[in-house]
Amino acid sequence: MHTKNQPQHELGYLIGLAGVIATLLWIGIFKYTPTEAMQIKPLIENHPFMSWMYQIFSVQFVSGLIGTFEIITAFMLIVSIKKPVVGYYAGIIASFIFVVTLSFILTTPGSFKVVDGVPLTDFFLFKDIVFLGITLITVQKGYQARQHA
Repeated sequence: MHTKNQPQHELGYLIGLAGVIATLLWIGIFKYTPTEAMQIKPLIENHPFMSWMYQIFSVQFVSGLIGTFEIITAFMLIVSIKKPVVGYYAGIIASFIFVVTLSFILTTPGSFKVVDGVPLTDFFLFKDIVFLGITLITVQKGYQARQHA
């Protein structure tokens, strides 16, 4: 059922989705640099489900592999704007990326600290809660499109 407010909700969703896409592309490309590869190394090497990768692959290869998934997911999210069924899969992949990123808060030593009496975490990880919300909407829109296909 369409309501008068739907275009406003859709605009908000598209703005949020554009932010997710831009971030995935930007960070995905940056993953190919040695600076970012070293920046994410403590996150990967302390994660119980990801640390094994450094036993097989180089730090740069792992970073590039993650970047490749981020870039492919971003392009799938772009396609999802016109083909919501693609968004179902893109949203699932992106949601997985953001859940893993959020889990770094729990698995990386030093992620929590107290500054001037205020508990803090690495906000570059914490922002993925918003991205997760947008991608879950993408999954829902894709699921609905699959039902009507």
